[in-house]
Formats: sequence, C-alpha cells, structure tokens
Amino acid sequence: MPDETPAAGFRDPTGELPSAESTGERLLGSLLDRAHLIPPRLIGPLVAQELHLVGASEVSIHLQDYDQRVLRPLPGRRLVGRPTPIDGSPEGRAFATDSRVEQPQPGGGVRLHLPMLDGSDRVGVLSFTLPAVTDPDRVLAQRVAGLVADLVVTKNLYTDTFARVRTNRPMTLAAQLQWQSLPPLSMTTPDIDLAGVLEPAYEVGGDSFDYALDHHVLHLAVFDAMGHGLEAATMASVVLAAYRHGRRRDVPLDELYTEMDAVVSRSFPGRFATGQLGRLDSDTGELSWVNAGHPPALWVRRSRVIGELTGAPTRPVGFGGAAPAVHSVRLEPGDRVLFFTDGVVEERLDGGEQFGDRRLRELIEQTTADRLAAPETVRRLSHALTAAREGRTSDDATLLLVEWKSPPRDDELARDIPEASPGGAQER
Repeated sequence: MPDETPAAGFRDPTGELPSAESTGERLLGSLLDRAHLIPPRLIGPLVAQELHLVGASEVSIHLQDYDQRVLRPLPGRRLVGRPTPIDGSPEGRAFATDSRVEQPQPGGGVRLHLPMLDGSDRVGVLSFTLPAVTDPDRVLAQRVAGLVADLVVTKNLYTDTFARVRTNRPMTLAAQLQWQSLPPLSMTTPDIDLAGVLEPAYEVGGDSFDYALDHHVLHLAVFDAMGHGLEAATMASVVLAAYRHGRRRDVPLDELYTEMDAVVSRSFPGRFATGQLGRLDSDTGELSWVNAGHPPALWVRRSRVIGELTGAPTRPVGFGGAAPAVHSVRLEPGDRVLFFTDGVVEERLDGGEQFGDRRLRELIEQTTADRLAAPETVRRLSHALTAAREGRTSDDATLLLVEWKSPPRDDELARDIPEASPGGAQER
C-alpha cells in the first residue's frame, strides 16, 4: 500500500485523487467485470483485493449461520475474521439493525461494518478499515456491501462453499431437505415486511413455510407435516410443491386447499399435514386465510396482541373431502400477524406443564416493543422462545411474521424510472 494515503478513506487505485464517483465506478465496475466468470471460492479474495487497491484494509466477509446466532467468516487470501456472535458485537449490530456501524480504531482509522442485503434478505456483514471516512465513502461502502451480497447469493446457486461456511454444526438429512426448499427467510418492501424462522435449525423435520409477492398480493403459507425426521420432511416437501403448483396458477384459496388435500391423501394414505394458507391484499390490507387444523395466528397492533385469527378451522390436508372455510379480516397499517406451528406452544416444561399461548403472547409483546423490523423481531423471538422452553425442542417450531405497513405507493417509487419508447428503448 503506498505511503501517501490521502485523508479521505477510499482512494483511486491510480494514485490520483479523483472524485469519489470515479473511484466508485472503478471499484464497482472491476468487481462486476471480474466476478462474472470467477469461481465461487475466489469471490471473497476478489472483494478483498479490490478493496485493498482503494485504500481499505482488514477485509472480512461474515455470513450468518443457519440458526442466526453466529456470524461465520468467509476464508480466503487477504480475508480476516473469526466466528462472531450476533448478539453483543459490532458486526452483529450491523446485521441485526440492517444499518452501518462505524468503529473507531485505537491506532487510528475507522472500521466499517456493513449489512449485506440481497434485496432485503440478510446475507451477512462486510467489514473493512479505512484511514478516515467521508459521506461519499459511506455511500460507496454500502453499495459495495450490496454488490457482495448479490455475488454471494448468485454464486451460491451452484456451489456448497457458502453453505459450508454457514453451517455451525452437523445438520440432519431431514433438515437439509427442508432448508433447500425454503424461500429467503425475509422480505421487505415499502408496504410489506415479512420474516420466518425454523427451529431447531439443524434438526428440523416436518415444518416449512413459503411466500410469494405477485403484484399487490402476498401469498403465504405455513405447514406442519405429521411425524418427525426424514419421513415428515419428505411429506412437507410434497405439500410445499403442491402449494406452489396451485399458487402459481392463481388458484383461489378454497380450491388450493382442495388440490393439496387430494395430493396428500393419495400420496400419503393415513397421514396428514396441518397448515395455514393466506393471501394479503397490500392495496387494502385485507388478509384472507384457510386454517387447516393449525393454531390460530396472533394479531399484533402497536406491540400488543389484540386477538387471534379465529373462525371455523378446516381439517388438515390429507384427510380427504373437507369443505374449506375461508376467513378474512381487514388490517390497519402497522398491524402484524404471527403464524406459528404447534411446536412453539406445546413443548412441555419441568413438571409436565405446556409452554402455552400465554407465555407466547408475553414474549411477542416483549420482543416487539422496540419496533424492530420483522427479521430481527423473529430472530429474537425465536431465541427467546427457545430459552423460555429451557432449550427443549422435541418438536419443530416455526414462526412466520407478516406486517402490512401501508398501501403501495407505486407512482412515488417509480417516478424516477425513465419512460420507455414503444420499441422498448429508453427515450432521451
């Protein structure tokens, strides 16, 4: 590294002192150009090399482990780092709050910890040290973190490199089957916030959840397949596939339940899966659902549980021939709904007492009081539930939290998108 480090953090690799914009163009452009064909194992070293060229040092890339307790470092040339707890560390604070954390260094300089967000899914944390930090540096640093997140997610589609880093302990075959079928754990848009979690992360068997946002409709589902282990995970995978098959054809909720019921009854005679199938209209806040033998979801407003999503339940999928009951409510902006499986409340404590709905409601109100985003709320709630159950996980426990924040503002969000000409090219 040259001795003539300028006062500002990032510098141009040519040695000149150009604008932050041109430095950013070179840095981001080089990453994009070279990452196209580079193998997954070299993504981390490439990022570290390019950041070193513009004046950064001590580069680390941490990925979250599967139970979201530890950030684990990506190994490679010029990369540093060690396993770091999410709770109580600067890296963890950046991860938990989805915001930049700046840490002055004893010998001078500032260490930046930047959340790596792929869209809104939390991938991990990019950290590096700069001699000093300016506002343009902060903007560029966050853009680099976003690009690194995209590279990790894209390359992860055809490698096990990142999955191995995220694995903190051995995972069962059933859990492997469940994790590979899950959507991203979280999704955030200006009008909807959503996050889910599976526990125990490394041994989960029959629980699963899914969602999809199509135009202004959020489709969501939570499932709990009968049994445990690989047998339950196999049935859960079929249930999930049947759900997606109907959802992608835009089948109404009642018909979707009927199709799934028929698939399970034919494929797994004598067995069943409970579930919640829901649709949220983000224009109006109307939430419709079919409760197929599941615990009723909890309705949360301003950090208080104001009720349950009740109504006549429908038989679990697989019993055959049931007529589904579709229910609906109208949410207010800011309302949250927590869907969960019975493993959350039916775990027995010392003396044989069930954990129960009352304790769940108390923990929901405690963990939502800080009005954190849905991903962090669910992460903390899951860990609080595990601690309150004294670590007992004799059954899977799944949470899916959905918040309707406001009606869509498409015109406002799209106002800076250039109009396209009839031929498809942008007008100038």
